[in-house]
Amino acid sequence: MATQYVLADVCQRYLQQSGVSVEIEFVGGVDAAKRVQAGEQFDMVLLAADAIDKLINSGHLLAGSRCDWVKSAIAVAVHADAPLPSMGTEAQLRDTVMAADSLCYSTGPSGTYLENLFKRWGVFEQLQSRILIAPAGTPVGLLVAQGKAALGFQQRSELVHQTGIQVIADLPAEVAHITSFSAGIGLAATEQAPRLQAVRDFLQFLTSPAQDAVKASHGMMSL
Repeated sequence: MATQYVLADVCQRYLQQSGVSVEIEFVGGVDAAKRVQAGEQFDMVLLAADAIDKLINSGHLLAGSRCDWVKSAIAVAVHADAPLPSMGTEAQLRDTVMAADSLCYSTGPSGTYLENLFKRWGVFEQLQSRILIAPAGTPVGLLVAQGKAALGFQQRSELVHQTGIQVIADLPAEVAHITSFSAGIGLAATEQAPRLQAVRDFLQFLTSPAQDAVKASHGMMSL
């Protein structure tokens, strides 16, 4: 879901340039991986880099086809009407987290990282009753906007388009976490040479420097 807006934008630009329409189904990363592992056939799969590696290693995507194309930082958000807490340092972030009456993050890479960070701080058990895990496919920012969580953590690209919230900042440098997103070629695309070439043509467009400004406009970073 972190790549939903930027991919929709890139696909529209690709259609205008090439005349080829690329249809992408956006679902939570955990669900996407499960569907590929269950045998559903796709021309390509776009997920966090480690998830793509697992699917390639298990034989569900074409060997050697991993294509890194964008990076994203974890950011923090509060309700649009909430005061902005200070979190320029790890200590300030920890104080803000401990003071919040409710926290929210997703089941994706950002959620995994936050849980590990809280455990490293030794406060995960203390916080557990205050943590809301966003259901797969549900934006953390939406739950913050609805008042269901006071503090939300998710990929910046997922937060910047959500109304009703304020994106405070990325996690401070001491605990910053960058997720790399990659694509892998589905086995279905290898059945026909033109189909395989079509996927490779799109991935070349996706990774070209010409798309750097588009990625930045959606809160993401080029490689």
